[in-house]
Amino acid sequence: MATSTNGFKVLLMGRAGAGKTSMKSIIFANYHSRDTKMLQPTNHVEHNSLRFLGNLRLNLWDCGGQDQFMENYFESQRENIFQHCEVLIYVLVAARDKNPGNDERKKDVEYFKDAIESLTKHSPNATTFVLIHKLDLVHESKRAEVYRQVKEELLTVAPERAQDRITFMGTSIWDDTLFKAWSKIVAVMVPDPDVLQAHVNFMCQQLMADEVVIFEKNTFLVITRAHTKEMPDQYRFEKLSNIIKQYKLSCQKAKTNFRNFVVKNDRFRAIIAPRCDVDGRDDV
Repeated sequence: MATSTNGFKVLLMGRAGAGKTSMKSIIFANYHSRDTKMLQPTNHVEHNSLRFLGNLRLNLWDCGGQDQFMENYFESQRENIFQHCEVLIYVLVAARDKNPGNDERKKDVEYFKDAIESLTKHSPNATTFVLIHKLDLVHESKRAEVYRQVKEELLTVAPERAQDRITFMGTSIWDDTLFKAWSKIVAVMVPDPDVLQAHVNFMCQQLMADEVVIFEKNTFLVITRAHTKEMPDQYRFEKLSNIIKQYKLSCQKAKTNFRNFVVKNDRFRAIIAPRCDVDGRDDV
């Protein structure tokens, strides 16, 4: 995927209450899930310029989801909102009341249809991720069926030429699904992913490691991985990411400076140190 000189333009859309601001705060601002209740709804479009993968910039357009805003996006602001977009992240609540007279799901589908059609017209090569969110509010025995129903309903209104560029994922801020979903999202923004994967595979083989994982240093989302054997803990990436982020926050509060840090035991060693550039200068 190519990017402009101004960075990647990413749209975060969905109706009010879908959970967009909460997930953005967890991923990019290190919020705990329990603290997102204090967040205020987004008004109009909130622009965030975020450092990503070192030298790249991610321009996140967080679009407020109140009905008057959503209608305005598709009427007077359509071209401005949807042109030059690389990624659309569309969020909607998994479970809606389907009682007669309740048109909440109908609005969800209509707005999604407008968004996909607008994106297809103004940014035809963009990738879309649909997050069927708040699955924790659905009984565990019914989640798979609810997810399937919502996905099928949305696909019926998406233009056929756009369907192969849409990825659906079920998410919740209370488990690892949010971390996994956003890891897949940021992975599509990696330049030359095949080259990176080849290097990681080579590193894993040379080190005779069980697994090598590359995290994005600001969000600590997984970019890519290589492994020589299957790992039993499916939540290990999220756990490690949370540990590192909390450690990073603790270091920011500390007054003592250090150049490197090593933690080890009989089975494990972690090293945090600056990387030495070719000219001898530190590149942290």
